[in-house]
Amino acid sequence: MPDHSSEARLPVDPVAFDLTQLKQQTTEACQALMQKAGLHPGDILVVGCSTSEVAGGRIGQLSQPELARPLVEALLAVTRPAGVVLAAQCCEHLNRALVLPAGSWAAEKDELCSVIPQPKAGGSFATAYYSLLPQPVVLRHLKADAGLDIGQTLIGMHLREVAVPVRLSVRQIGFAVVTAARTRPPYIGGVRAVYNQDLL
Repeated sequence: MPDHSSEARLPVDPVAFDLTQLKQQTTEACQALMQKAGLHPGDILVVGCSTSEVAGGRIGQLSQPELARPLVEALLAVTRPAGVVLAAQCCEHLNRALVLPAGSWAAEKDELCSVIPQPKAGGSFATAYYSLLPQPVVLRHLKADAGLDIGQTLIGMHLREVAVPVRLSVRQIGFAVVTAARTRPPYIGGVRAVYNQDLL
């Protein structure tokens, strides 16, 4: 577990991090979640990531733009071939709005935001994703099919009902705690109902 004392929140040299290991951890976590969630082309995976926590600092206090891009690239290398849409959650300063590619989302126009994420107003992770997309959009809300939370950023507000925890073998990326969830349709009808097992 990271030490969140004041001494541990000093600036971190990203060169000192094994970026290959960080990308491998991210890849493994994403692959496992997509498999366990049964994601299909067109499904949405929301990811929240605190690069401060990845670097061993406290969320929002040690933003690391140099770490964000490799993490985004690792996620895209898994999601793009599968046709899964990656949505990157901004930090609380943008009310946890979401960055994703234009044309891949289903939302009302009033969900669109006129904002460009920055490391200190949106977070390094969302900023890196925005910069990598040819036509990024930012939405206030969406309902994703699964979620990956790197550093306890609180992604639950963007998950469909009903969210189900997913246990991954990757428990940390860098120093950041990893939490994952899939979603399933609600059960209705009580004890007499017959449920579609393919959707559970």
